[in-house]
Amino acid sequence: MRRLIITVLRLLPIVIGASGIAILGLWLVRQLVPPAELRASSDVVGNYLQTVGTIYAVLLAFVVQSVWSQFNEARILVEREANEIADLHRLVEGLPGRARIPLQSALTRYLDAVVNDEWPAMAKGDEDTIERIGRELDAVWDGLHRLEPISECEKSLHGEALSRFNDLSDARTNRLSAARTRMPFGLSLLLYGGAVMLVASMYLLSVDSFVIHSIITASLAGAISHVLYLVIDLDDAFNGLWRVSTAPFERARRHFERAPAA
Repeated sequence: MRRLIITVLRLLPIVIGASGIAILGLWLVRQLVPPAELRASSDVVGNYLQTVGTIYAVLLAFVVQSVWSQFNEARILVEREANEIADLHRLVEGLPGRARIPLQSALTRYLDAVVNDEWPAMAKGDEDTIERIGRELDAVWDGLHRLEPISECEKSLHGEALSRFNDLSDARTNRLSAARTRMPFGLSLLLYGGAVMLVASMYLLSVDSFVIHSIITASLAGAISHVLYLVIDLDDAFNGLWRVSTAPFERARRHFERAPAA
């Protein structure tokens, strides 16, 4: 509910502002262009609007589908990385104390750093912080690399832990790649330019009533601005209002806290 209220409060000024600007532009055009000229070209404008509207609707649907898929993929990657951390922590519990304690401490430091520092760093594009947190994960590798298992059980656990670490490293790389992925500038320019062109094309329609003309123009501008707001928010999966949550990592952290008692 809180997120819904914040979304509405952020969205209303954008939708109302876009609708207001569209109405202002419509008023100016109706003052400058004689109504007779608009009526004379109404058939041509109608066909033109149908073509342009269809093209822009297809483009908008493609972009929304793309950013939504990327956002869901980012959430899946976060879940996968959190699961790999929990699995590795569970495997390490079976190793001797001389190796288990440093490894679990390094995993805990890495997980806390990801939640507290790396999430804001991904939102701001702070590569220095991201690289520093990556070194926390290197400490886990160093601990596994230095370990010399003795018993068959330790050898089995050590081999599986190495495999899990590789999976964790891959999951981290994929998450960071998803955080850096953005919609190309050319596509953004096409979206915004197409929105302006489509709304401005509504001014060429021949509608006798200014009120009715304003309503349909403002509705179109408001709907497009709403969709574009969602596209911008979802395109930045780790920064927008609907950003990917740290909940999977927090669940893994609670698993860490329960592990000693178990």
